[in-house]
Amino acid sequence: MSPETIRKDFKIFENRDIAYLDSGATSQRPYQVLQAVEDYYNKNNANPHRGTYDLSIDSTAEYDKARAKVAKFINAKRPEEIVFTKNATEALNLVANSYGLEHLEEGDSVVISIMEHHSNLVPWQKVTKIKKAKLEYMYINDNYEITDEEIHKKITEKTKIVSITEISNVLGVKTPLEKIIKRAHDVGAIVIVDGAQSTPHMKVDVQKMDADFFVFSGHKLMSPMGIGVLYGKYDLLDKMTPFLMGGDMIEYVQEQETTFAKPPTKFEAGTQNIGGAVGLAAAIDYLEKIGMDNVEQIENELLDYAKSELSKLDFVEIYAPKDNKNQIGVLSFNIKGVHPHDTATILSSVGVCVRAGDHCAQPLIHYLNVPATCRASMYIYNTKADIDRLVLGLNKANDMFKKWRKD
Repeated sequence: MSPETIRKDFKIFENRDIAYLDSGATSQRPYQVLQAVEDYYNKNNANPHRGTYDLSIDSTAEYDKARAKVAKFINAKRPEEIVFTKNATEALNLVANSYGLEHLEEGDSVVISIMEHHSNLVPWQKVTKIKKAKLEYMYINDNYEITDEEIHKKITEKTKIVSITEISNVLGVKTPLEKIIKRAHDVGAIVIVDGAQSTPHMKVDVQKMDADFFVFSGHKLMSPMGIGVLYGKYDLLDKMTPFLMGGDMIEYVQEQETTFAKPPTKFEAGTQNIGGAVGLAAAIDYLEKIGMDNVEQIENELLDYAKSELSKLDFVEIYAPKDNKNQIGVLSFNIKGVHPHDTATILSSVGVCVRAGDHCAQPLIHYLNVPATCRASMYIYNTKADIDRLVLGLNKANDMFKKWRKD
């Protein structure tokens, strides 16, 4: 299935004449996903797990089917290892508070990378300060890689938690996850993987990966906003204390004591986003129909073309590894001497949507020694014509700022 054919399923492109290159922030939704959500609200909407009437039972069934669909998609052992959250950020905060606060001791270390999104950085700052533990960073080399030496230097016998992105949201670079997880487990640490930027774009197998926890957001995977996933090995989830308290996550409540339900229910306090879960299941169906191998191929071809075309522009600086074997369809760049916010504004004038800023990764931006970057992030509905439009916009922006730079 070609990107041109896929694009026809996304009605936004009938309503907007745009080259949408900001899927790293949020993806567009095909009509099949939107229809599934509408059908749920028209036919099965009720509060699950609460009623004995048919409508509530049917709503519960839809929610359970979505959980089973997610479990199969990432190859979890059982649906009970899937906790629905608001997004990857909430999932990471859940693990930091429910696992991190309970298991860290003074003098322990938590290891992350310099490439982390704030949602996989700020919670660990909080937890390590409370527990008087140390927050360590693995840094990247000139080719944007975490080296074997860095892995072994930072992950030590004092390390109790490693929390690492699978793919950088700024650089599109894949981290050496297999080596990191092996090293962490060798020293007795658990591993949390931020899969927000990987799950929409490549096949994920949490059992093969051997991650202890894995998180992702549905809205980057073509589902509605407000639905995310925490995968955790069942034994770990079973021993953890819930982060949020309230309805449905309890077993028994007495005046002074409460016992909690089994996973995943004990982590899903209150009424959940059932329509979002149904939409996520529909998005998974859509991706599986295309095939994750085809998704990767489409994006690799786009990335090759984008890097080739932008490399021809001598006024553009690209922040990317030399080859594409460890990169997905994310490309950060700047026009030399021009602030990326100005570049993005000019690109918008020709209908090109890119993100400009620090991408919720300020430590990485500081490490790269740039004020910010423009980021073009691609998905299955993008075509080479979108890249051509990006190049056209960059030439326009450069022409506009030539005189200003000379002055």
